[in-house]
Amino acid sequence: MSKLVKNLEASSLKEFASSLRGNIVMPQDADFNETRKVYNGMINKYPGMFVMCVDVADVMNAVNFGRENNLLVAVRGGGHNGGGLGLCDDGMVIDLSGLKFIRVNTSDNTVRVGGGNLWGEVDHATHPFGLAVPAGIISTTGVGGLTLGGGVGHLSRKYGLTIDNLLEADMVLADGSFVTVDKEQYSDLFWAIRGGGGNFGIVTSFKFQAHPVKTVIGGPTLFPIERTEEIMEWYHEFLINAEDDLNGFIATMIIPGPPFPDFLHGNQYCGIVWCYTGDSDKFEKLFKPVRDLEPVFEHVGEMPYPAIQTLFDGLMPPGMQWYWRADFFNELGPEIRAQHLKFGSKIPTPLSQMHLYPISGVASRVGAEETPWAYRDANYAGVIVGVDPNPSNADKITTWCKDYYNALHPYSSGGAYSNFMMDEGQERVMASYKHNYERLTQIKAKYDPTNFFRVNQNIKPKS
Repeated sequence: MSKLVKNLEASSLKEFASSLRGNIVMPQDADFNETRKVYNGMINKYPGMFVMCVDVADVMNAVNFGRENNLLVAVRGGGHNGGGLGLCDDGMVIDLSGLKFIRVNTSDNTVRVGGGNLWGEVDHATHPFGLAVPAGIISTTGVGGLTLGGGVGHLSRKYGLTIDNLLEADMVLADGSFVTVDKEQYSDLFWAIRGGGGNFGIVTSFKFQAHPVKTVIGGPTLFPIERTEEIMEWYHEFLINAEDDLNGFIATMIIPGPPFPDFLHGNQYCGIVWCYTGDSDKFEKLFKPVRDLEPVFEHVGEMPYPAIQTLFDGLMPPGMQWYWRADFFNELGPEIRAQHLKFGSKIPTPLSQMHLYPISGVASRVGAEETPWAYRDANYAGVIVGVDPNPSNADKITTWCKDYYNALHPYSSGGAYSNFMMDEGQERVMASYKHNYERLTQIKAKYDPTNFFRVNQNIKPKS
């Protein structure tokens, strides 16, 4: 029996369960071990209970029960968080996976989305209308976690980060109250949730601005890893001066297997994954400088937008071992390029890789104080991930990831995109919000003075 259950009166727990439309999953239940699984198989936490919410009333009741019983509370949406911050040991997990609904409004191209939805579900709903909301690059990612941290992906250069397209949110606060926040109502709270993570409450629904995106021209180009320094130098100049319609994130990687052709398997590459949203008639001329570099492999073509969003789903199923490290970068100077060549040449397992996501274009034209995302002047959000299905390789991928990070970090901008971070401590959180951290602590003190929502990249309330 968990510590949590031991400390709760049976009558109290029974009364709480009767207040819910959803169900409670306890450690003794047959589905407990399956319920506690998250995307990162390296995470192995044992909560005292899961509250499987199906509506806002369930969330409010769960928050009140957690607060009144002084429980440690974690909030789980899609479960993709690298550090497993949607779980906690011994405490209560408020699970939002039952809060799913999507409504597309074609009169103003907005989309309302439930707090438990995944991005693939949003893409499925918006695509028939020729619309898309800027998000990440894996369709199984939760809407809530990605949005609250910022949201970088294929459409960032054209339409900004996900937070730049958030218009409104419904929230349950630490005192159990329900509020709707936007630029007019609770404007301070609305500012805080656009990048400040899950520190300020539980978002039960989001309203996004969608944009006209039906098909894109996209896919990968690969170059031998030995050309990394040359390709990165070229890429920086090319993309930063490219029109906003063209996005491309650069990577060091191994090709693990299908769907790539046999001759690529097991080899190390410097790759760029492209996504173009502009006029298809202009693409050949725009893309000619890429082809002039003579990639060893190119698979770039027209596809429905949901197809590029699911391109890597099959290679990255839930349950693998993941270890993350991240930084922002302004430049890709010679010292940085040299480290990418060095560590990209000794990737430890076929799925381990490094990505640099551009924050140029529209994403860079939002003021550094307009949202908590403080690094609008950084050109890249970098992430290194050690990935493997076998737990026996956990140390190997972790060591490579840390060594790669330690070599690059001195040349970074100092902070990191919070969705790319593990549980790395308060200094890293502060560095990642930079000049916006102080304002976030003040808003935290106003809406969550006891730090009830603390299983996250935590912003401590100003005392």
